[in-house]
Amino acid sequence: MFKTITEHTDFIVVDKNAGINFHDEGDLGSGLFSLVKKQLQRHNVDAELFPVHRLDKMTSGLVIFAKNLTCAQVFGKLFNDHDIEKYYLAISDKKPSKKQGLIKGDMAKSRRGMFKLLRTMENPAITQFFSFSIANKQRLYLLKPHSGKTHQLRVALASIGAPIVGDPLYYSQSIADRGYLHAYSLKFSYLGEEFEFTSLPTKGKYYLNEALIEQLAAIKKPWQLNWPRL
Repeated sequence: MFKTITEHTDFIVVDKNAGINFHDEGDLGSGLFSLVKKQLQRHNVDAELFPVHRLDKMTSGLVIFAKNLTCAQVFGKLFNDHDIEKYYLAISDKKPSKKQGLIKGDMAKSRRGMFKLLRTMENPAITQFFSFSIANKQRLYLLKPHSGKTHQLRVALASIGAPIVGDPLYYSQSIADRGYLHAYSLKFSYLGEEFEFTSLPTKGKYYLNEALIEQLAAIKKPWQLNWPRL
């Protein structure tokens, strides 16, 4: 379901599996929040847990939880001020309209729980990205969101003609063993201390491709890349 990456006095960082919802789903099982809280309470029955951001059900990767209210408020401000750098990995098998750059625009609700990208810029979703050719006529996308809109990265790639492999909403005709979106890296400062976390995807046959792993090894720390201008 998840693995613990680090446990700080004030927060915990976990790596979520794909296919796990953030909140409980009734008869379908416990969500990530409940599972992490239960783990903490095995060691301390009074342990608290506060969500500070979320991942979609299909998305795997790094998630931060605060262990006290004060920490949750600090992270709330960090996320609100976009002072936490987030980097994601996605795979598409469609040819994009552009191979790197900026995807920007307002988002609006569409049909069947979907969203769409608009041409207007009143409160835009902003995503920088690079892409790299990998095996099976696919491209690996390294994504850096500068906003936190629902489905932002899934909509961003669909808007350039490169929907994510295995995405049940934005690429419903794609048959795959998972949705290929992974929260890869986090970089932030908490109370004057710098933190960097990176976690490679461990499930999904396309993520485990040797050429992709070599590409990620060449990238090393994504924040050191010369990102396209905002």
